[in-house]
Amino acid sequence: MSNWSNIYQNVHHFIALVFENKFILTLLLVGIFFIIKWLIVKRIIRKSTEGKRLQINMVNNLFTLLVILLIFNIWSDEIQKFALSIAAFIVAIVLATREFIQCFIGFVYLLSSRPFRIGDWVQVGNYYGEIHSTDWAKLTLLEVNINDYQYTGKTLYLPNSQLITSAIKNLNFLKRYAMHHFTLVRDDSVNPFEFIDSLYEKANLYCDDFKDVAIRYNQLIESRLDITIAGPEPHIQVATSDLGHTQVFFTIFCPTERAMEIEQKLTQDFMRLWFERKALIPADAK
Repeated sequence: MSNWSNIYQNVHHFIALVFENKFILTLLLVGIFFIIKWLIVKRIIRKSTEGKRLQINMVNNLFTLLVILLIFNIWSDEIQKFALSIAAFIVAIVLATREFIQCFIGFVYLLSSRPFRIGDWVQVGNYYGEIHSTDWAKLTLLEVNINDYQYTGKTLYLPNSQLITSAIKNLNFLKRYAMHHFTLVRDDSVNPFEFIDSLYEKANLYCDDFKDVAIRYNQLIESRLDITIAGPEPHIQVATSDLGHTQVFFTIFCPTERAMEIEQKLTQDFMRLWFERKALIPADAK
């Protein structure tokens, strides 16, 4: 009985020591939290077949928030006394940490409004990319070249403060289909209206194999956004520049991965037709 009594007293003394020493208690609870998080993430990686990044990101953000609340709850008295002791310097502290405060406010804005999800394509200011992850301080993007819809291989880390001061555009529909625009410029020696019908035939030919899917996807975008957008038929427009050069504007609603391929084919057709017409012009008229 004496052995059990000693063990009980030792355990009771250890527990009392842990709860009396806030530093030890904080380390113990934070360690337990991180072990639980690690087990959950490991299970997600092992069991989930899709959406792993989204689930892991949600678990990381949830446990980060819980740890912050836990630390504030344990050290609330000390934090309150500390805050009162530096009341005279509170303005300077706010000014010094305003970027961190804006980052946290930006994170709260993300949680409340959810302008995008993990995996969406977005534009934040002048930056384009796919959402890789978010946390209380930054937004991580896999940079995308919006001109050819390809990943650049670069990773962008944007502070959440930019989400408050910059416009956010969700470009998620561009992951599958894009309203691709490109312009060809030549001199005014040839009238492009002479072969514009041939360009329309070529554009429709290149878009024929995905036309039905493009129509359905176009209708899906219009119904979700409650707007009317151009397409899915190709559109060609002729204009002149300030210098008097001929400009031909192409608009093609096509799968994102095929946008550059179709652009190159139409450019090839345009150049061929343009030089054929130019060759028919008498030498003295050129």
